[in-house]
Amino acid sequence: MFDRVNLYRIAPFGAYVFFMLLEDMLLKFGWEANDLRLLYAVKITVVAGLLWAMRSAYSELRWPVGASFRTWTVAIVAGIVVFVAWINLTADWMVMGEPVGFDPREQDEIDWFLVAVRLMGAALIVPVMEELFWRSFLMRWIDHPNFLTVNPAHVGLKAFCITAVLFALAHSLWLAGLFAGIIYNLLYMRSGTLWSPILAHATTNAILGIWIVSTGNWGFW
Repeated sequence: MFDRVNLYRIAPFGAYVFFMLLEDMLLKFGWEANDLRLLYAVKITVVAGLLWAMRSAYSELRWPVGASFRTWTVAIVAGIVVFVAWINLTADWMVMGEPVGFDPREQDEIDWFLVAVRLMGAALIVPVMEELFWRSFLMRWIDHPNFLTVNPAHVGLKAFCITAVLFALAHSLWLAGLFAGIIYNLLYMRSGTLWSPILAHATTNAILGIWIVSTGNWGFW
């Protein structure tokens, strides 16, 4: 049964996917990647707006009282480990499709506004949006349609594996995505708070973004 409780967690993710498909379609119709660089800002603004408008529905985002320092330390370390895996699991057979990437340069000059938008979106908006969908909703919903009643610690192997595999298939670096999906799943199950995988995911994306800008490996975006 798909009611508003489900929709609140699907809608921001769905909006994000819609803009990805829109970009892909426009590129196939002959648009240049440079002409679409501001589309990311629109995408993140729409997703952030949806998350804000529906914020009262996200009971899983209530701050966990009594969460230990160890919980946050483990999440940050896990995020760093996923980052290391992400930039190394890049052999041909580990890559699916042709990633477009995101190049914020104009005539070899970096547009720092575009970089700032990309970093903020990747580190602050995307982790919340994706963890609400993948971990809080989908992984628990596979276990039981009334997913809010499912204790993360009790999620079954079937739901764990399906979620990790689908998360992998949503990324061109599918093996790195699989590794990340497994790590984020485990963090949610072990900690019991969605803020743990959110923090790990944010750490991964933030460090990845800084690394991309520092090294010029724009294809990773």
